Amino acid sequence: MKHLLILLLSLGSGFWAPVSAAEGRPNILFLFADDLGRYASAYADPDNPSFNDIVSTPTFDRIAKEGAIGNNVFVSAPSCSPCRAALVSGRHFFRNGSCSQLHHRSWNSDVPDPWDDVKGYAKLLQASGYHIGLTHKNHVKNAPFGKQYSPAGRKVNGFSQTVSKAKDHKAAKKALYEECRGNFQAFLKDRKDGQPFLYSFHPTNPHRKWTKGSGKALWGLDPDSLTGKMPPFLPDVHTVREDLADYMGEGMAFDRCCEVLLEELEKTGEADNTLVIISGDHGAPGFPRGKTNCYDFGARVLFAARWPGKIKPAQVIDKPISLIDVAPTLLAAAGLPPEEGMNGQNLLPALAEADHSKLRGWALIGREVHVHTAREAQLPYPMRAIRTGDHLYIMNLKPDRSPMGDLHQLTKPKDPSFDTLANSTYATYPDVDAGPTKAWMVLNRFDPNYKLHWDLGFGQRPAEELYDLKTDPHQMVNLARNPEYEAQRSALNAQLMSELKVNADPRLNGDQFDRPPYCKIGLRNGK
Repeated sequence: MKHLLILLLSLGSGFWAPVSAAEGRPNILFLFADDLGRYASAYADPDNPSFNDIVSTPTFDRIAKEGAIGNNVFVSAPSCSPCRAALVSGRHFFRNGSCSQLHHRSWNSDVPDPWDDVKGYAKLLQASGYHIGLTHKNHVKNAPFGKQYSPAGRKVNGFSQTVSKAKDHKAAKKALYEECRGNFQAFLKDRKDGQPFLYSFHPTNPHRKWTKGSGKALWGLDPDSLTGKMPPFLPDVHTVREDLADYMGEGMAFDRCCEVLLEELEKTGEADNTLVIISGDHGAPGFPRGKTNCYDFGARVLFAARWPGKIKPAQVIDKPISLIDVAPTLLAAAGLPPEEGMNGQNLLPALAEADHSKLRGWALIGREVHVHTAREAQLPYPMRAIRTGDHLYIMNLKPDRSPMGDLHQLTKPKDPSFDTLANSTYATYPDVDAGPTKAWMVLNRFDPNYKLHWDLGFGQRPAEELYDLKTDPHQMVNLARNPEYEAQRSALNAQLMSELKVNADPRLNGDQFDRPPYCKIGLRNGK
């Protein structure tokens, strides 16, 4: 990160100039990766080896250089549907009714669904005259991001699968980039002359599945170059390193697709009056403590925003912010007020002059159901967390339940079908996506050399967790019962509980998330 900061500061303030009123309301280009976490070459730091050391993301790095980069940006929920619902609504995930949980959209018609009252930033922009559209993943009821534009195709969502099968990898990549270009061109063709637009690009290729070995074959990412760069909660073994290299390759593919879209934007002559944001919907899928978890590995995402004349360049945001802040920010950019009930903060006043003292400085994170079959009676694993600049505090509200789901079908290590079942990893611990790392962990769960990794990723968790991020950036040592940290634990608990109560979290109201209509089966009659 240090080299990026030096580069940004070297730009100085010479590029800073106000946009004249004659330029009108800005266009908005929102580039949103599925499951990508906080991975881009702009985040590489020679003093802190990480996965970012091996990736190359020139498009993200450019937007960061010309605008602002967020070091500590968090999702409201580290699961696809609730994250995207919170993003578009600007509300904490638990306030979004049928869209507060993954694929959990059935609702008792006799009970009002809070989601029915949400318009979301895209539809509000549309109502004010914007041309809006989406290419690829929506994943939220009522299509709040706008009309789907994918006439040129959707193969980019299986990037490594498509390119790996081709004889000419370079040509196959180019075909997918042109697919992205064609879809954006179709969207632009539909807008009226002078009409501002909001275009959302939501490809799914960083989401599993991807092709084993594709990181090296398609992007030259040597898995073993990650040796010694692994976080301490992941086994530093070839299988896991290769899985991560393949994942990073999908992130690089996303970046190249974004580059094509920026090329098309520049052809319109309107790039300087366009707010560009690049981000993603949560952390790494199929890895312990990643997606579905409130740790940084699961909930922290990449973030860069550029708007010439409105977002001051050469700024690095260290204070925590939340993706619920995107909704009021986009509305404010268009001169619109926030939708009633939004929890997010308009970031523009802070970004205009790089005055980060104006930022809230914390993010609320949590989850309920991810995979509904993960536990008996389809019960969730409820978590609520608050992430500040110095600490991460987590409440596991039902610590008796399995955090990653139940051990389905895998009860006898010497069972002849054990290997088959473990590699068909949809069958067990469903709240971790299936993949080589999960399979390796299940197969080696009794190996004493990896007991710590297993316990941290799959084991039972206490009611409270507290981590000191200055001394423990990977959140390995729980200090919740350490008397020296009681003041911090108590203060964070009070702050988190206050926010949950003020916003009427259904979890605090008789554990409503454990019952219909939130939970299809769940507890009934108070049991």
